[in-house]
Amino acid sequence: MNTTRTHAVRRASAAVVAAGLLAGALAACAPAADDTSDEPITAEGTDDGSTLTLWTRAPIERQAKLLVDAYNDSHENQVELTVVPNDDYVAKVGAAAGSNGLPDLFAADIVYVPNWAQQGLFADVSEQIDGLDFKDEINQGHLAAGTVDGAEYVLPFALDLSMLFWNKELFTEAGLDPDKAPATLEEFADAAKAVQALNKPDTYGTATGLNCGGCLVFTWFPSVWASGDQVMNEDGTESLLNGDSAQAVYDTWADLEEAGAVLPSSTDEAGPTWTAAFSEGKVGVMPFPATLLPSLEFDAGVAGIPGVDGGVSTFVGGDGIGISKDSKKSAQAWNFLNWMMSEDAQVEVLAKDGNAVSRGDLANNEYAAADPRLVTINEVAAQGSTPVALNFQQAFNAPGSPWLSLIRNRVLNGDDSVDADNDEITAILSQ
Repeated sequence: MNTTRTHAVRRASAAVVAAGLLAGALAACAPAADDTSDEPITAEGTDDGSTLTLWTRAPIERQAKLLVDAYNDSHENQVELTVVPNDDYVAKVGAAAGSNGLPDLFAADIVYVPNWAQQGLFADVSEQIDGLDFKDEINQGHLAAGTVDGAEYVLPFALDLSMLFWNKELFTEAGLDPDKAPATLEEFADAAKAVQALNKPDTYGTATGLNCGGCLVFTWFPSVWASGDQVMNEDGTESLLNGDSAQAVYDTWADLEEAGAVLPSSTDEAGPTWTAAFSEGKVGVMPFPATLLPSLEFDAGVAGIPGVDGGVSTFVGGDGIGISKDSKKSAQAWNFLNWMMSEDAQVEVLAKDGNAVSRGDLANNEYAAADPRLVTINEVAAQGSTPVALNFQQAFNAPGSPWLSLIRNRVLNGDDSVDADNDEITAILSQ
């Protein structure tokens, strides 16, 4: 994703559409498994000159175009790509699903994948995925998000990872080691306060989006995981965000807020510009989208997001992709997916452009090796997680979500309401 990184932002209205439109639309149609071609799918699929259709949302347009162009240049099959504005994507998919008009292939924000897979929008490709020699090297967060009752429906299309970034020039000015990453949550806070103590005009220790639920799951969940804890139960029906590690995250940010080390506009930041100040060199250290590394015009350090007492993790976001329930060219569509996971596509297309790869065995590729930070990003991706819950959007990303209420009550208002707010998250997750 090479946009302004509004990761998990503007999904609230889409969540309502996803819950209502898709459920209603799909009630009028069967999964249509019998509508697909009877042609058996071989290990590599079929490359016979067929025309395939593929939909993706605008935030990953760059990666999608790179992959489609490279595939079309090297295969008889030809993929026709349609890029849909992010805010229109869920509605478009819902309408197409209800009329059996989905394209052969379509990508989906990974937090939507569990719901869409369960509702039958994707074809089951378990046999093909299980047959890949490198299956165990594929990003497990994306595979898990696309697995329902043991059946596998999607592969990673584009990874979007949260990492800890710091401005090396500001670190040096603050007397910090510019080549050493904060290894704990406390060291992160200390570094932010040290930069703040420089008293440079319009420069702050850290920043985030305190009115953006999606920004906060993307950047705060990893500290819980790195500490050895979970944010939800395995079924995604119970929130565990009142645990000790989560409480330590809230306490850390409340302390930074009280110390004046948080960019003031973070208080009302709803997502669109939450990364801007760091990109402009005005923030010392913050959890930040890895995909923005190539756009930075200053020397930045990159590491996994630390836990309370150490360890690192990342939120493995981005998009998964699968064959739709409506495709009559499943064998040809699998040919694209199979190639997409190959070393040629992962390294010579994605990594060459500075993107993270979806296979752990290709993390230290020749392009990443030229910048050790890219190797770090690829390696931490294997230590990250992708939260899976059918009602994730409503519980965490919607404006006024109970997750957002928990953060604002605890961090900004100092209220002792974490347990009650956590129960509200569970109430939505368990619906």
